[in-house]
Amino acid sequence: MNIGILTQPLKNNYGGILQNYALQTVLKREGFEPYTINLHYPPTPKIMLWTSILKRGILKYILHKNIALRALPTKKEASIISHNIDRFVSENIILTEKFHKEILNITKQYAFSAYIVGSDQVWRPQYSPCLTHYFLDFLDKNTDVKKIAYAASFGVDNWEFTPKQTIKCSALAKQFNFLSVREASAIELCKKYLDVDALQVLDPTLLLKKEDYLNLTKQDNIPERDNLLFSYILDKSDKKISLIHKAVKKYNLHLISGMPSRSYKTKGFKENLSDYIFMPVTEWIAGFRDAKFVVTDSFHGTLFSILFNKPFIVVANKARGATRFASLLKMFDLEERLITGSDFDNNLLYLDYSEVNKIIEKERDKSMAYLLNAINAS
Repeated sequence: MNIGILTQPLKNNYGGILQNYALQTVLKREGFEPYTINLHYPPTPKIMLWTSILKRGILKYILHKNIALRALPTKKEASIISHNIDRFVSENIILTEKFHKEILNITKQYAFSAYIVGSDQVWRPQYSPCLTHYFLDFLDKNTDVKKIAYAASFGVDNWEFTPKQTIKCSALAKQFNFLSVREASAIELCKKYLDVDALQVLDPTLLLKKEDYLNLTKQDNIPERDNLLFSYILDKSDKKISLIHKAVKKYNLHLISGMPSRSYKTKGFKENLSDYIFMPVTEWIAGFRDAKFVVTDSFHGTLFSILFNKPFIVVANKARGATRFASLLKMFDLEERLITGSDFDNNLLYLDYSEVNKIIEKERDKSMAYLLNAINAS
């Protein structure tokens, strides 16, 4: 059976890529043939790029703002920055052809018997410009293919859809055969605004075990490291940097970051291309493998810390959806790991995972049963 998976484009996002890898892996193990639909948004028009440079030039040279003149890398530079990520995707994830407007015509040629929407924040408008695509608007409502939402996420616990989007997506959501979400709060949002019932399931990354990810690091021969503090910070701030340095000093650890030292999205694009290159996905995984302590503001950074049984602290990333953190930590009774201030206790270096691992096993079994039932139900 061919299955089409619709998730966020697989760009420089370790969590987004690995959740897709995990979902494809468990489906292949069950004998299915999954394809991730290669949703490809057209490049930014040149006129917009030149307009951006002009505006930044005014800010830099006339208003004397300390910013880079160029906000984006060239196509060639972007390819170099993401080549480690792209290699993992090409070697480990099965993609359809690239498409955008031709979504219905191209997906027909794969003869999908089922479509799975998820995971990640596919139902958050600001992350999904073609929001209704993630409700399968390109399929005929009378089609006999299965329509499944697996661990779809709104990212937040408030409603961000416009009234027009709400009406359209509510009608489309009612056409799903099975509908599940990643956060507990999403159950209420589905009921209140989309008028559909939903079930909470695990993020796809937890459908695999730690050993599955360790096998990836072994394939790439990633060497092990000692006394490591692994930081995975998506949005840097003085507060987060201070927390990291306090932990390094307090626990006498060596710091390694899971992100490039520079980000053109926040600071603009400057020289030293190597500062922007993303590390290999397997090296990122090895950061959790080797860590004695993790500091993160990422949902999947939190999730991999838990999966690898590592002591960690997480700074809730409100801009990217704080609800995801609260729901995840509550599921495993780890709310004390959420840091809201600028300090933390010494005892955070120790964490007993015996009960957490039991919960993971139980929820993994439930989530896999739900997914297979959704696909195989007559």
